[in-house]
Amino acid sequence: MAEDLTRHSERLITEGRALVRDNQQGGRHRLGPAIGEGSRRLRRGTMMKRIKLIAASLFAIVLASSVAGIVLEGIGFIGVMITFLAIVAAVVIFGNYPRTSMPKRADLTRTQDARQLVARTELWLEHQRPALPPPAVRIVEDIGVQLDALGLQLEHVDPAHPAAAETRKLVGEVLPEMIDSYRRIPGHLRREQRAGSTPDAQLVDSLGKISKEIDHVTRQLAEGSLDDLAIRTRYLDYKYGDAEALPAPEKT
Repeated sequence: MAEDLTRHSERLITEGRALVRDNQQGGRHRLGPAIGEGSRRLRRGTMMKRIKLIAASLFAIVLASSVAGIVLEGIGFIGVMITFLAIVAAVVIFGNYPRTSMPKRADLTRTQDARQLVARTELWLEHQRPALPPPAVRIVEDIGVQLDALGLQLEHVDPAHPAAAETRKLVGEVLPEMIDSYRRIPGHLRREQRAGSTPDAQLVDSLGKISKEIDHVTRQLAEGSLDDLAIRTRYLDYKYGDAEALPAPEKT
């Protein structure tokens, strides 16, 4: 039994070291660097939950082993090894769980609170980065910074104001739908020329327009020009910032 415990302890120690290394690099299921303060705040919240769970589990394990030692007048080598393995297992498990869950599209649409909308949109965008072409990724990262600034301005706007509603639609509906539409196109067709452009190029162009519109809205809100704020309806009348952008693949 001692040999089995030693073998298991070596395996758990190895996993624990790998966990520490992975967490230093952002986690085994890392999303890459956060694109904004909102998503960074959500990640920190998850990390604090993990730390609290690890601390609580370690306290419980040490307390249980201490009580067992008092009752049994010592827990012996096997007891020490079991305690050690339980500690390592707790660190490994709660070092990976819970994870920061990706918001669903419906969550973005329903969110009324400005801070929550910004944070969830940023986190949702971070999950989309691996499927986007490099130029689009750079724009998405810029949008993350812009969303932070927009969220600060929206905190001072009545959620029922038409300007706030239109802005939420732009951020919580139009932007995600644009990226979803691109992702629905098969990978081998994304670089295929159609109508003088490709879905990759159209996505980059549309994201650029959305980025400019977010900047425009933020500036208007900062100036207090609520009554004069008119989000350009071409971004809301059709979904992708360009009437022919991101066409769906033809059915065969």
